[in-house]
Amino acid sequence: MTIRVLLVDDQPLLRTGFRFILEAEPDVTVVGEAGDGAVAMEQSRALLPDVVLMDVRMPGTDGIEATRRIVREAAPSAHVPKVLVLTTFDLDEYIVEALRAGASGFLLKDVPPDELVQAIRVVAAGDAIVAPSVTRRLLDKFATRLPSAHQQATPARLDRLTERELEVLRLIAKGMSNAEIAAQLVVSETTVKTHVGNVLTKLGLRDRVQAVVLAYETGLIVPGAFS
Repeated sequence: MTIRVLLVDDQPLLRTGFRFILEAEPDVTVVGEAGDGAVAMEQSRALLPDVVLMDVRMPGTDGIEATRRIVREAAPSAHVPKVLVLTTFDLDEYIVEALRAGASGFLLKDVPPDELVQAIRVVAAGDAIVAPSVTRRLLDKFATRLPSAHQQATPARLDRLTERELEVLRLIAKGMSNAEIAAQLVVSETTVKTHVGNVLTKLGLRDRVQAVVLAYETGLIVPGAFS
């Protein structure tokens, strides 16, 4: 199965580099390019990519708004593109906004080629990219911008979870993979997948990325806890 990718970046040289890397893979094809968010939305509707590699800061419609509209407009249909947001460390403040807008994760612009390809495969398969070393750093750094638990009154949502599911949610927020959680809890990976699915369903979350954000918003995870 070929993964169809739309490249969105206002720098042609970067798009060329990403295209060169991706088209060397037998299971990935670049179906289009866009230099701004407005064109990206048009291309997404017309080309139906599986994954949109989205820059954040672009002229006109930025990557955050483009992500929000691509995900929202596609939601009622059978085909919903997954959005991977591109960032640099000096633009970290946009990450939480991007995740809330519906992105399935994010990559740094200097990501190694093999990690770029693997990330695209992961989100195309329906999972989300939660890079522990970077995601925790970003959420710790900008957690003060997230509404506090008492402002959102969301902790009550966690009452829907069993103790084991709460434990799994904490480990997800720590950035652990299913295999790592299974080793930590001394259970099978299949059992962990079941718990993760229950957590997402009970809390009305789309993926693991939203689970991480919710864990911070509700105070389940204290910023800096895993530094």
